[in-house]
Amino acid sequence: MFTEYLAEAAPVPRLAVTRVGVTGHRAIPPSVLPFVRSALRRQFSRSDVAWEALSCLAAGADQLFADIALAHGVPVTAVIPGMDYEAHLGDEEARTAYRRLLRSCQARVDLPAQPTHEQAYFAAGCWVVDHSDHLIAVWDGRPARGLGGTGDVVAYARRKGVPVTVLWQAGVQRD
Repeated sequence: MFTEYLAEAAPVPRLAVTRVGVTGHRAIPPSVLPFVRSALRRQFSRSDVAWEALSCLAAGADQLFADIALAHGVPVTAVIPGMDYEAHLGDEEARTAYRRLLRSCQARVDLPAQPTHEQAYFAAGCWVVDHSDHLIAVWDGRPARGLGGTGDVVAYARRKGVPVTVLWQAGVQRD
């Protein structure tokens, strides 16, 4: 009788995994942070999607994105640029957060070494885009301040046809 019940039960639909990547500024103005946090929480709270998050774990947007993804039980893949990355993450607080997040990641992708740091950042941003179904950009809409910046990664995603959601408050500018 139990076997008959199992045979008649409808199959449980399985959700396809949606890989969402991030690009964004290292310095986010305090007035923008609540908006960005709220938008990321809403994104990862959607129960109709099985998420996987891709992040380089840089200070600012990348670390915020990874923290919120992990808090929602979303597995994170760390994408490590091909350079002496940890030494260039900024202050000790950023490096400590990076190491904490890295220990919590489901997977780690170490990219090949690049001739310059800027090329390494851009290669990592391109890898995130190439392996994402969707890109979240914590971006003020202005051009990148150097190769591999947020504006460059957003432009690359748009050329590749990867949908981009920009999280920023109108009228707010970075320092």
